[in-house]
Amino acid sequence: MTTDYEYQYDFSEMHPELYNLEARQKKANKIVAVLSDCLDGKTQDLNLLDVGSSTGIMTSLISKSFKSGLGIDIDESAVKHAKETFGSDTLDFAVQDSMNMNIEDNSIDVITCSQVYEHVPDAFRLVAEIHRVLKPGGVCYFAAGNRFVLIEQHYRLPLLAAIPKWMAHRYIRLMGKADYYYETHFSYWKLKRLVADFEVIDYTERIVRDPVTFHADDMIPPGSRTQKTALFLTKFAYWLFPTYIWVLKKKG
Repeated sequence: MTTDYEYQYDFSEMHPELYNLEARQKKANKIVAVLSDCLDGKTQDLNLLDVGSSTGIMTSLISKSFKSGLGIDIDESAVKHAKETFGSDTLDFAVQDSMNMNIEDNSIDVITCSQVYEHVPDAFRLVAEIHRVLKPGGVCYFAAGNRFVLIEQHYRLPLLAAIPKWMAHRYIRLMGKADYYYETHFSYWKLKRLVADFEVIDYTERIVRDPVTFHADDMIPPGSRTQKTALFLTKFAYWLFPTYIWVLKKKG
C-alpha cells in the first residue's frame, strides 16, 4: 500500500524547466533517434504512449513520428497545459496513474518512459503495466538513472540517491530542498530485475560511441574527456554508469 507523500502530484510546479522548449526538444530528439534506429525508421503507422508526459512538449515532438499519441501523467496542471497547447485529433493527454493505466491489454505499439521509474511509488507495478499494454513485439524506450551516482540529478546533492530513504528525507530537509525525497533510484542489478520480462536492447554504449547520430553530442562531445570517461565506464564499470538507455521489447 502506498502513502500519499509517495506521489509527486505537482512535479511541474516545482520544476519550471519542464516548460523549457529548447531543452525538451533536445531530449525528444535523442528519443526519436533511438526509436528510429531500433524500428528502422518505420514508425509512421504505429501508436505511441508517453508515460510521464508532464507538460507535453516532448510528447508532442516525439508523436510527430507516429500515427497517433497519448501522454499520461498524474500532474493535473501539466496535463491541462499539454491538452490546451498540443492536443489534436492525433494527440491526446490524460490524467492517469502509470501504475494502474486505463488502457487495454496488448494495444500499444511503442511506449516512452524516460526518467520516470524513480518517481513512482512502485516501479515494478509501473513496468508490469508497460508490459501489459504493449503489443507482443512492441517496444518501450526506457531511460533509467543509476542509484550509485556522486551527484543526484534532481536536487544536485552528493550521494542523495545512494543513502537509505529515511536518511535521504532528513538530508533533503536539512538542505532546504524539499520535505521528502520522493525519488527511489535502483542499482544496475535491480534495474535488470525490474525489466526481466523483456528482451533488453542496450543503446547506452552505442550512444556514447556515436553521440552525433543519437543527438547526444551536447552531453558527450566527440573526442572529449567526457566521452573517454563514459567509454571507460561502459567497458570496465558499467554498474557505475549514471544513466542507462534501453529499449525493452515485449517477447512474443
